[in-house]
Amino acid sequence: MRKLLAVFVVVLAGIGAWIGWLSADVQRVMNSPLNLGSEQRLIVELGMTLTRLSRELEERGWIEHGYYVLLDARINRRTDPIKAGEFAVRPGMSPLQLLELLVSGRVVLHSLTLLEGWTVNEILRAVRANPDLVHTLDSDEPSRVMSAIDRSGYFAEGRFFPDTYHFPLGTTDVEFLRRAYLTQEQILAEEWVQRQPGLPYSSPYEALIMASLVERETAIATERPRIAGVFVRRLQRSMKLQTDPTLIYALGLSFDGDIRSRDLDVPSPYNTYVHAGLPPTPIAAAGRASIRAAMQPEPGDALYFVARGDGSHEFSVSLEEHNGAVRKYQLGGK
Repeated sequence: MRKLLAVFVVVLAGIGAWIGWLSADVQRVMNSPLNLGSEQRLIVELGMTLTRLSRELEERGWIEHGYYVLLDARINRRTDPIKAGEFAVRPGMSPLQLLELLVSGRVVLHSLTLLEGWTVNEILRAVRANPDLVHTLDSDEPSRVMSAIDRSGYFAEGRFFPDTYHFPLGTTDVEFLRRAYLTQEQILAEEWVQRQPGLPYSSPYEALIMASLVERETAIATERPRIAGVFVRRLQRSMKLQTDPTLIYALGLSFDGDIRSRDLDVPSPYNTYVHAGLPPTPIAAAGRASIRAAMQPEPGDALYFVARGDGSHEFSVSLEEHNGAVRKYQLGGK
């Protein structure tokens, strides 16, 4: 009996020593760097279990014994679920740090930039060409796109805010465009609340139309409020806006880079050389600076401006001054 008890004690001691060794080895492996030569991407699908994850880590050769991940979870009672998504796994990261990353949900974010001044067709082409979005739209026709984001009947031009957007893998084109639309709505509402009194706009949408004109007229930040001021004063005095970007928009694909005298009579509601007031819709995507300029135009007396040829503009109070500026900057002093 004593011999049997002695054997039993020895066996228990051996098991205890083995458990102690295994526990220490698990901790060693879990705190040692994964076997990575460079940064890798790990995509965790929705509902992936820790068992499946440990198997994948072993299959990729990142860890020698995948089941150590399960043992560590049991030993340390880790119960936080891992999140789905795409994760960046960097050299030097340990299995334990990887688990912490997966539990945190800090997924890889991709990006797409929509530029200020882009038309809706340019925006939709950029969305279509982005390889990181899930493409679900069956058409790039703007009215179909607006229906897809639950804004059927809304005109698409100018409705998507130009910015750099970050998004996780799995984001659809519709989700992306809805976000850009809602961002535009939010910013427009914020700026509308702070608008100057007495502006010739009956709605935030009309202010957005004005902002699109400002956006296409200049890329110089300090000029935006001045140009908005000129346009506002012209509207208040019932003068035609006579702005080239609206004419270019009206000409569409027929515009070859030059505006000719015959183009000034093109029969389009966007032709502000013919029609008084604002065009019926925005002509491009306006950034916050242009929206703010439309809401807070710079006061002054200027009613005219002309491009100097270097990106800036010469502003004039009278038609006589303006004609002189046109001769100086566009006709070579003739």
